[in-house]
Amino acid sequence: MSELRIEHLTSPDIAEAMARGMRTAILPLGATEQHGAHLPLSVDSDHADRLSVLVAERLGDALVLPTVRIGCSAHHLGFAGTLSLQAGTLEAICADCCESLAVHGFRCVVIFSAHIGNYPLLKDIESRLDERLSCDLDVIAYSDSTALLQAWRSAAQQVAGLADHVGGHADVAETSIMLAVRPEVVRNDRAAAGFTGSMNDELLARVFTDGVRAVAPNGVLGDPKGMSSELGFSCLNAVADLIAAHATARYQPLT
Repeated sequence: MSELRIEHLTSPDIAEAMARGMRTAILPLGATEQHGAHLPLSVDSDHADRLSVLVAERLGDALVLPTVRIGCSAHHLGFAGTLSLQAGTLEAICADCCESLAVHGFRCVVIFSAHIGNYPLLKDIESRLDERLSCDLDVIAYSDSTALLQAWRSAAQQVAGLADHVGGHADVAETSIMLAVRPEVVRNDRAAAGFTGSMNDELLARVFTDGVRAVAPNGVLGDPKGMSSELGFSCLNAVADLIAAHATARYQPLT
């Protein structure tokens, strides 16, 4: 199929695709939150839109659900415009989507996030959804944010020798992804480095506890300098490979 996003298909299109064996759904999670002065609040959701299609193409039997465009972003509320859901609210949205999928005969849902702030929720969501759902649906969540960041660093190093510019938020990786996905919204003249120290567990805990502004007053973790669409496509493909490989290894078709 040339179009995999269910919101752009008709109901008969979807029924026909399912009859041909497309019984997996991709549920992408995004966010609406600040990304420095050079990127719009839609970064994580725009990223998730593109990444979800790449994952579906790799799996071969998957259709893509609309991205959930508000996530767990309380640590960005120090910046104007950021919207945030409670973790329980986001989980309830995932559960309701799963129930709907099961009604139509989907057998598996793959949940991932392009927003790192959603990863604490994803860590244990599979078991909680298994208990919560009244349907027989295999739920697979990708929750390895460390591997995602490492994929970005590897891509940044391979393409431009800039692994040290990856900090995880509005940095060279995310900015490059937006140059690949929506280049017209990147304000190059406003791009500036933020916190460029080591993003270890202690610092990440401080980000979630005290907010991003306490660590990076301009809202940037890393440095966007060196951004390019080539690097953006490399980051997208590397993470799509990670998510697809995880889903393929985990999925056991229902009998």
